[in-house]
Amino acid sequence: MQVFLFLADGFEEIEAIAPIDILRRANINTQTVSISGTKEVTGAHGIIIHADLLFTETDLSHNDMLILPGGMPGTKNLDAHQALKTLLAEQYEKGGKIAAICAAPSILGKMGLLEGKEAICYPGFEEALNGAIISKNLVVKSGNILTAKGAGVAVQFALKIVEELKGKSESEKIASTICLPTK
Repeated sequence: MQVFLFLADGFEEIEAIAPIDILRRANINTQTVSISGTKEVTGAHGIIIHADLLFTETDLSHNDMLILPGGMPGTKNLDAHQALKTLLAEQYEKGGKIAAICAAPSILGKMGLLEGKEAICYPGFEEALNGAIISKNLVVKSGNILTAKGAGVAVQFALKIVEELKGKSESEKIASTICLPTK
């Protein structure tokens, strides 16, 4: 199983690190990919992450999911990367899975990938979710796309990705090992 999580300068740290941690706990090969031309990527709050791979040097076509963390200006930087958007469009067309959290679903919305789908994003970005049915849920799966509201639900977002890729029992097992309250 192969998952790629994309990092751009200004990414929201919790929205990237929580999924990386949770997915790796579930033994899902999760690799971080810098779109910035360097493996050192600085988050919105000054935390520097050393990405596993550079976008320009990696074959990203074979994967089980592509993940976009939000944050500012990280989301704007991801949105400005044309090769990433081409990859996302190809992923969508072949029915591949895409996950985005916080402001990042706006990228998918502007690309027309949320048309007729239920989706959620960080408050204030709803206008960019072109054609989407705005959900009241914090984490939403609609077709091959999973979206989440923001940093406060990064762990739930990650657990939903685990559920999508390895099943509900694996997601529940990971939730239990990190002492996540069930209610």
